[in-house]
Amino acid sequence: MAQSKQQLEKDKAQVEQELRQLNNDLAKARKKSKSGQKELNLLEQKIQQRTRLINNINGQINMLDIQMHVTRDSIVLMRSQIDSLKQEYAKVVRVLYGERGNLDKVVLLLDTKSYNYAYLRTKYFRDYSRYRRRQAAFIRQKEDELNEVGIALARQQQEATSLLAQERRQKEQLAQERKERQQNLKQSKQQEKQLQQQIDKKEKQKRQLQQQIQKIINEEIAKANKEKKAAAGAGAGKSSSASTASTADVALSNDFASNKGKLPWPVFYTKVVREYGRYTHSSGGQNMNNGIDLQCKSGTSVQAVFGGTVSRVFTCPNGTRGIIIRHGDYMTVYANMGTVTVKEGAKVNTKQNLGTVYTNEDGSADFSFQLWKGTSSQNPRTWLR
Repeated sequence: MAQSKQQLEKDKAQVEQELRQLNNDLAKARKKSKSGQKELNLLEQKIQQRTRLINNINGQINMLDIQMHVTRDSIVLMRSQIDSLKQEYAKVVRVLYGERGNLDKVVLLLDTKSYNYAYLRTKYFRDYSRYRRRQAAFIRQKEDELNEVGIALARQQQEATSLLAQERRQKEQLAQERKERQQNLKQSKQQEKQLQQQIDKKEKQKRQLQQQIQKIINEEIAKANKEKKAAAGAGAGKSSSASTASTADVALSNDFASNKGKLPWPVFYTKVVREYGRYTHSSGGQNMNNGIDLQCKSGTSVQAVFGGTVSRVFTCPNGTRGIIIRHGDYMTVYANMGTVTVKEGAKVNTKQNLGTVYTNEDGSADFSFQLWKGTSSQNPRTWLR
């Protein structure tokens, strides 16, 4: 019984320690968690631990009830024994008291038929006197034991009262935590809905950006084809400016192609958000990512990956800025920029600063980079070193 109680108290202390740790984690989660899911999970763990603690206290109360029942039975038995002893002792005293005038040890000793009878009577009186003293001492001992058992019962009752108060407090806290969990669950669902709306909005902007870039690329290709036709119509004269421009474009295209796998990254990034290719987003639909999306630090600079001409500066669907640089038959696209330091028609060199990445309201900075050959998008991974 004592070992079981000790184990319960040990388990209780461990659960209380886990609750304190969970409270600390919950406080941290409230500060750091955006979606509230981590906070909700920790609160659910708190509720489970609180339920364990209440069950533990109930176990101790039940065990204490058994001990108190045994103690009360012991008190009843001891009171019965003491009452019997007292009744027996009182009976002997009354008999002796009634015969006090007729009892005289000397007379009883002298009024004997032999010495042996006198000896036996003397021994009887001595033994009977010791018996009476022992009985009186035994009664006092039983009364002392009864007092100790009574004190133990009072202590057990006090402990039971304390445990019941603990159980009541834990149940009140459990009810509060369950109420808080319901509120957090409601908030979490609202946040999840808002987050999904934000994701859907971003995915829509992503599709619009892809379509916008594709349209601009097509326009640039059409423009380039028009220039080539103009160069061809100028005749075979190599001295014409159109022919010279066409030759320069071919040389630039070849130079750009020869640097495949050697181009510098346009930004210093902290994480790749999405790779090139088709992907399934959270709503279940599919989008095509024609480039690579990178997460950067706030204020990160954007640089040209190769020399060329700024053919377009445009506004993205989400309100940020974008740049397209032509490198002969190739084009590089820099999107989600906050500031732009170049203008359309400007010549740029490799690693020249083009502006900075746009910083969102939450402090994050996402940048999108694409590389095209004609109307075909390329995987930037195969071009960047």
